[in-house]
Amino acid sequence: MHENQTKIIELAKRKDISKMSYREIARELGIANPQTVIYHIDQLKKNGQLLYTDSGMRPRIAKPKAFFSGDFFNIPIVGSANCGPATELAQEDISGYIKISENAIGRSKVDGLIAVKAVGHSLNKANVLGDSIEEGDYVIVDCRKQPKDRDYVLSVIDGAANFKKYFRDEERQEIRLVSESTYEIPPITIHEEDIQTSQYLVNGVVVRVIKNQIR
Repeated sequence: MHENQTKIIELAKRKDISKMSYREIARELGIANPQTVIYHIDQLKKNGQLLYTDSGMRPRIAKPKAFFSGDFFNIPIVGSANCGPATELAQEDISGYIKISENAIGRSKVDGLIAVKAVGHSLNKANVLGDSIEEGDYVIVDCRKQPKDRDYVLSVIDGAANFKKYFRDEERQEIRLVSESTYEIPPITIHEEDIQTSQYLVNGVVVRVIKNQIR
């Protein structure tokens, strides 16, 4: 990645750069020409490394891309995420690839898909196409899909990744991230006014669970 793109990603982790002018970003990063900022932000968006969320423009967890080879999608495994409290640190290193056929994933395009290994049993009552999410399962996430009410999502809070069920409470103007589990785990609640300043983003929507063993 170009040095200026790295600077922009680091700034986007701290601030909502969609609220800043290109000149402000250039000044903040010590880049002489705002046109340079425009170019590199466009490249980051094309590569899927910056995206617009409910809370503005934020970086994604995942840099690697899935690809099609032979008869299979090859989906990068980019780390792990906790199913309960946000205690599992987000990672970007590829630890391998999930191979899955087109019909098994139910789509013809591989763009935006990543796999994340689940840690914990705190979504063991979830229902993703009939599957729960348990320790060691591989969860396929579509990073280009915007969450709807009651979707299961991969979210990042204070730099820690977790799987939750997403609820939007329009009346209270809140987002709640809930565990569906036999364990008692309190929800995470974020008011919409706090989203801009909180270290929170939804990195994608869960589209499939690959069980790690036969149960």
